[in-house]
Amino acid sequence: MTVLVTGGAGYIGSHAVRKLIHNDHRVVVVDNLFRGHRAAVHPDATFVELDLAATDELSRIMRKNEVTAVLHFAALAYVGESVTSPLQYYRNNTAGTLSLLEAMQAADVHRLIFSSTCATYGVPEQLPLNESTRQVPINPYGWSKLFVEQILKDKAAADPKFACIGLRYFNVAGCADDGSLGEDHTPETHLIPLLLQTALGQRESITVFGNDYPTPDGTCIRDYVHVDDLADAHLLALEHLQPGCAEFLNVGIGRGHSVRETIDAVIRVTGREVPLEYGARRPGDPPELWANGDRIRQEFGWEPKFANLEDNVATAWEWFRSHPHGYEKTAT
Repeated sequence: MTVLVTGGAGYIGSHAVRKLIHNDHRVVVVDNLFRGHRAAVHPDATFVELDLAATDELSRIMRKNEVTAVLHFAALAYVGESVTSPLQYYRNNTAGTLSLLEAMQAADVHRLIFSSTCATYGVPEQLPLNESTRQVPINPYGWSKLFVEQILKDKAAADPKFACIGLRYFNVAGCADDGSLGEDHTPETHLIPLLLQTALGQRESITVFGNDYPTPDGTCIRDYVHVDDLADAHLLALEHLQPGCAEFLNVGIGRGHSVRETIDAVIRVTGREVPLEYGARRPGDPPELWANGDRIRQEFGWEPKFANLEDNVATAWEWFRSHPHGYEKTAT
């Protein structure tokens, strides 16, 4: 199978490309490198630097390479930025997906796996979150993804050949278990990389936003899924695509870890102290957010290999130690 991967130079996309190639798929990566890294693209993948807005060129690339399916990762994903620059998010995430769908239609490609997000749920009314939980996003990032979910449902209803599965991610963490790929964001906003950078001395301290939540230790609780387990979920979803399908599934471990528990795991794995400061709660941060992942287990047979938080953190620590400056320069 030839798979086109949008955003294949990014954190999650690059790990999925690696899995696809290891499973003998041919891969074409399309990425505009706005926040992706050329060095993260697998050497056996065909790489095209291109923005999703280039509909006709996308279609030409699909026809030329005889693409049979698309994994769509390309998106902006900073919640705070989406609040200050909403049009950028709707243009890139929502309109960009429309352009991709038009290109697929013109190239006679009908199979799509879409990267959605737990941000479509907003502040949960119940836990754990299952697929029928009411979706009311509280920021433009979440809305930009929810709009795409509706577009995909409408497309599937109108086109009997079209098939799509959307995966609603929870907190993605970790790095490739063989050390070949990692997490390199600018700016960095994810908790585990921030903790590891602090452990490496690259940051003086890390701020914990709120320690007075109604949780056992007062800090927020989140569901962490390893990036390789998430990549496996995409390959399983690809295998289960059927014409007329428009299905949306949670991908999470099914239990949460608090910020304090995550800090303690980093200290145990690294053997280093992590200086902390405590700040006020961030607006819109729910006390707890974790998934009911029963459906993806039952329907696809997906099982996370990195369900233990320390194992997850250990893969990230291996990457950050050997790549202290990300893809720019490795340690000597």
